[in-house]
Amino acid sequence: MPGSGEMLARSRRRLRRLRRYRDPRRAIYYGPGPRLMSWLRKRWILFTHPHATIVFEGPVHIGPGFSLYIPHRGSLIVGPGVEFRRGFRAEIVGDAVVRIGARCVISYYALIQTQSPIEIGDFCGIGQSCAIYDGNHNFREADPDKPFYDAGFGTHPIRIGRNCGVLTKTTVMADVGDNSQVGANSVVTRPIPANCVAVGAPARVIDYFGPEEEAPPEIRERQASDRGN
Repeated sequence: MPGSGEMLARSRRRLRRLRRYRDPRRAIYYGPGPRLMSWLRKRWILFTHPHATIVFEGPVHIGPGFSLYIPHRGSLIVGPGVEFRRGFRAEIVGDAVVRIGARCVISYYALIQTQSPIEIGDFCGIGQSCAIYDGNHNFREADPDKPFYDAGFGTHPIRIGRNCGVLTKTTVMADVGDNSQVGANSVVTRPIPANCVAVGAPARVIDYFGPEEEAPPEIRERQASDRGN
């Protein structure tokens, strides 16, 4: 336990930091206020999910509107330095595990829905209103006399690699390789290889910036075609 002298010195340092803000409202909103509210939200999350496995592996910022739906024994493992901005939602069903790597930024109103393992590597950026799903409705097998969602889902694990950017309003339903960037408003229905730029619905690789010998087939075909012309 710190002594009284150390506690007094610590209090004085905090008071000096607050005095840098002329308006106390600014101090609350841009100073320690967000950190305090993040701490309180984190404690509330842990308190309300004793049945689940929720681990924050270091400092994590929890923004306003953060919400979880983990009705069973699912897991959320969050690495150090992750920032959840306003409105994040995760729905983790069964015993699924969602892992988010260190120093990821999850932007406003992102959504994860899964009953399968989902992994997001270190240093990733998930853009505003992005959605990550572990599969799709089995609508092709649906009984036409019943709602299509009664046919269930086809699900599978999802991995978004290390240092990836998934930009605004993108839907991810397949893997994204390390270092790849997915353009805004894309729909990832097939795996995106590492070191690629992909855009569109469905998302297609349009550029590659990795080692030449590891280029995906569609890039090699395009290069061969360009040489032929």
